[in-house]
Amino acid sequence: MRRLLPVLLATVSAAALAVTPASAAPPPQDNVSAGPFRNVYDPSVGEDEPWYYNDHTLVRDVVTGLWHVFAITHAEPANPLDEKNFGHATAPSPHGPWTKQPFALTADPAAGESHIWAPHVIHSDGVYYLFYAAGTPDHARYRMHLATSTDLVTWTRSPANPLFVDGYDGRDPMVRRIGDQWVVYYTATSEPLGGKHQVAYRTSRDLLRWSEKKVAFEHPTVGTYGGPTESPFVVRQGDWWYLFVCCEDGYTDTRVYRSRDPLSFSMDAPAGRIDAHASEVITDHDGYVGITGAGWGMRGLWLAPLKWTPAR
Repeated sequence: MRRLLPVLLATVSAAALAVTPASAAPPPQDNVSAGPFRNVYDPSVGEDEPWYYNDHTLVRDVVTGLWHVFAITHAEPANPLDEKNFGHATAPSPHGPWTKQPFALTADPAAGESHIWAPHVIHSDGVYYLFYAAGTPDHARYRMHLATSTDLVTWTRSPANPLFVDGYDGRDPMVRRIGDQWVVYYTATSEPLGGKHQVAYRTSRDLLRWSEKKVAFEHPTVGTYGGPTESPFVVRQGDWWYLFVCCEDGYTDTRVYRSRDPLSFSMDAPAGRIDAHASEVITDHDGYVGITGAGWGMRGLWLAPLKWTPAR
């Protein structure tokens, strides 16, 4: 998610340079791709200057069927440490038409929030849970916060905040149910002040109390800001689990990895590459499966059909 410095991180592994023996098994084939992207919502509409969306989440109201998008939003140019509001829009379909709504949440310094990043919303037992990263001056101790709502309009911060802290700029939560527990995936580094870029995870029974940090995916690139494990998103397709992360080589470079184990992914099992930033996979009630994208200088929210071919 975070690209505070316009630096493209790159690495070349020794394995990529090695000669593969003729008798070795062929590498796994890509089986995830996207169709053409279409701009479905521009938050600049009605404003006096251009605005952007960045990390975002889409959720469908279980009662009304109305779709909601929540996202980091700010006037151009990008100013991540001043991103203090979550944009909000609604639509009858992910394709639109989208209607701008008032900000969903604004950073509260009294709650330990100098800025807020990367909202992710889930629904459980009649309550919507909005997880997000609360920025602080200490990059080694970014706070994972939670707000709840029953109508996707009025949000109340949880008294359990912070749910946990992590670095470097621990951020980009994505929460899903796996078996009898909840799992939150998020972006971190191997050490709080920097190290190998990771997709970390923690588990919970109640969405409030979370386990100690574990690692679902680690990239050999070492750094602090940015990195190739931003905006993790995990979905299941058949017997396989898929991890979407950004940005390997450029701002709109989402890589996909597959695994039989949703808590363990490896660079040795690539499953695709998609030209998008901060992607999320969504499924509409009519069976449409799409992938979204948004980012600085990109005029808001983009959507494309997601294509799956059988994994070998």
